[in-house]
Amino acid sequence: MYNPADKSGNTLSLVHVGEPQAQHKSPVQSIVAFDRRELMQLLSVYGRKVGAGEWRDYAMDFLKDRALFSIYARVSERPLFVVEKNPKLRNRQGQYMVANQQGMILKRGHDLAQVLRVLDPHLVVVG
Repeated sequence: MYNPADKSGNTLSLVHVGEPQAQHKSPVQSIVAFDRRELMQLLSVYGRKVGAGEWRDYAMDFLKDRALFSIYARVSERPLFVVEKNPKLRNRQGQYMVANQQGMILKRGHDLAQVLRVLDPHLVVVG
């Protein structure tokens, strides 16, 4: 391609170099999430209950201070059960909790598998 500004036949390209932008380091808002092992445990119980026809849907919410796994029996506004992970409670009563539709805490503890037993009593805990 011929560029009239360059008599040799080579093309010239202009690159605009702006002023360096200020490096604004805004703190990244961290969120709490379930790790792979926790998700496997949750989905294992969920899958068994779906197979039995007891549950139909779930939702996950990842907030800055806690993670929620909500379980629905049918399409409704309120979940049947909510499994919550709150790391701030790790050294106190345990970071895992299961609550029912009325908000009553059914089980709380440090080990997710033990806490999930309230949802599926036939669940065998493998350590």
